[in-house]
Amino acid sequence: MRGSDPDAALYWLARMLDGGEDPLFIARRITRFATEDIGMADPNAVQQALAAWDVYERLGSPEGELAIAQAVVYLATAPKSIGVYRAFDKARAAAKRTGSLMPPAHILNAPTRLMKDLGYGDGYQYDPDTETGFSGANYFPDGLPREQFYEPTAIGYERAITERLRHWSQLRDGETSHESGAD
Repeated sequence: MRGSDPDAALYWLARMLDGGEDPLFIARRITRFATEDIGMADPNAVQQALAAWDVYERLGSPEGELAIAQAVVYLATAPKSIGVYRAFDKARAAAKRTGSLMPPAHILNAPTRLMKDLGYGDGYQYDPDTETGFSGANYFPDGLPREQFYEPTAIGYERAITERLRHWSQLRDGETSHESGAD
């Protein structure tokens, strides 16, 4: 699957099944593959893997094995990206490095007078209610510079994500160019 070769992937699936490998173990592994090796290049990949797992659990062998084979072909032919995998590693490292910082005050609810006096909720903008659907607000802890963890590729669905993130970056930076049309 990793090499985008559905025929070889089917061959190895057949070898695993014929060798006595538990089909539920295979279903678990292809689900991991969908999130790790395909990720946001094709967000439907994980749904295909989970559906195959579910079908196998409902039908058993040999009928359920066809659902696993279908998922294997889908995953082998899907665009690949490890952008989310890398981004999550970077985010985890940053979280460990920075410790237990508070969320920015503007996104915190202020149910008490003291919280209101401390500035909780001040200037909060509900993104879906803005003209562009994007407020540009900072959601990192106060005093922590904004970091970019997720760097989508130009492969599959991530191409559209790249354009959307570029557009939002322009809005955040106050640029008025709306050439990309992404939202």
